[in-house]
Amino acid sequence: MRDMNEVVGSHDLLLVTLDTLRYDVAEELMAAGRLPTLARVLPGGRWERRHSPGNFTYAAHAAILAGFLPTPAAPGPHPRPFAAAFPGSETTAAGTWVFDAADLPGGLARVGYRTICVGGVGFFNGLTPLGSVLPGLFAESHWEPEFGVTSPTSFEAQIARAERAVAGADGPVFLFVNVSALHQPNWFHLPGATRDDGDSRASHAAALEYVDRHIGRLFALVSERRPGYAIVCSDHGTAYGEDGYVGHRIGHEVVWTVPYGEFTIERGRWR
Repeated sequence: MRDMNEVVGSHDLLLVTLDTLRYDVAEELMAAGRLPTLARVLPGGRWERRHSPGNFTYAAHAAILAGFLPTPAAPGPHPRPFAAAFPGSETTAAGTWVFDAADLPGGLARVGYRTICVGGVGFFNGLTPLGSVLPGLFAESHWEPEFGVTSPTSFEAQIARAERAVAGADGPVFLFVNVSALHQPNWFHLPGATRDDGDSRASHAAALEYVDRHIGRLFALVSERRPGYAIVCSDHGTAYGEDGYVGHRIGHEVVWTVPYGEFTIERGRWR
């Protein structure tokens, strides 16, 4: 882990959650060379295996946005990049950036960051009181139906909105993007699949390849004006029939185990 006290204030920050992405699928695609964009930036060209702080979107993001990112899947304690001031914390270390606020967007706003949320799944749509809680942590939040789970071009639409939002910001930016493309339904990302075929592990993988084709635009965006520091991870996985389970909000290995990566993008180097 980098000393985040040297990063905060000097870098634009990017947090991308690939909603429902499974570790095993992400690792298989990386090993097969099917994620060339992410392979360029992830340390060693590999995902890190971690455990989610929650088994569905709301729980996981409530923790992540308070500084409790997915935990390395090995005995700890493991120092955290960001942590709220909290007496007795065993994962706050010398390199942790400590903020005096209840959540990470609020802490970053206090030191001059423009905090921007580009939502994806329903917990970020702002259409209901519950769907407004997480985006309400940010100074600026965006959601529209084209960003949601039923859109085959959701990620491209999200990136276009992120580009416009960052262009209008002064000073450093904390950009959060919740990517909906992996979440069900995702059958339409698999060539030749139909609605009747439904979602599958293969369509989940195809959705990740779709994300990889476009995610470089986000890396370029957060390194245009200053160096960028990015965290790309899943919030939780999802089951496709393993042990009879389908979906998430369950205590299964494919749900708890997630891919994770953090890295620096030098200013103006992304092409």
